[in-house]
Amino acid sequence: MKNAGFEHVLRYFDEDGDGKVSPAELRQRLRIMGEEILLKEAEMAIEAMDSDGDGYLSLEELIALMEEGGEEQKLKDLREAFEMYDSEKCGFITPKSLKRMLKKMGESKSIDECKAMIKHFDLDGDGLLSFDEFITMMQ
Repeated sequence: MKNAGFEHVLRYFDEDGDGKVSPAELRQRLRIMGEEILLKEAEMAIEAMDSDGDGYLSLEELIALMEEGGEEQKLKDLREAFEMYDSEKCGFITPKSLKRMLKKMGESKSIDECKAMIKHFDLDGDGLLSFDEFITMMQ
């Protein structure tokens, strides 16, 4: 399930569907999320994570990056990913915010499907995913 979470993140950034994230795709998606960076900065970020030297970020490189980082960095990265899904800024992933984020990533799901997805990891049964539940889902 952890790799599925990484696949969702990669697909969100991978606009052309080639399985890799280019510096231009990274820059464009960050812009949509409200972060303005220069193309050169995006190139440098990809270069720092690019283990095979092809100039792109692959799923394997993303997973390796997440698994190599220290616990503090992993927690920070998970918090950032969680906040992408918490579009309502309520501290939880709701069925509505999950539906919205999945749509941005090219996946169309109904509210009922999103409720079912959340229910699978909703440990306290409140119909929402807390950050702790999100961490459990991503492990």
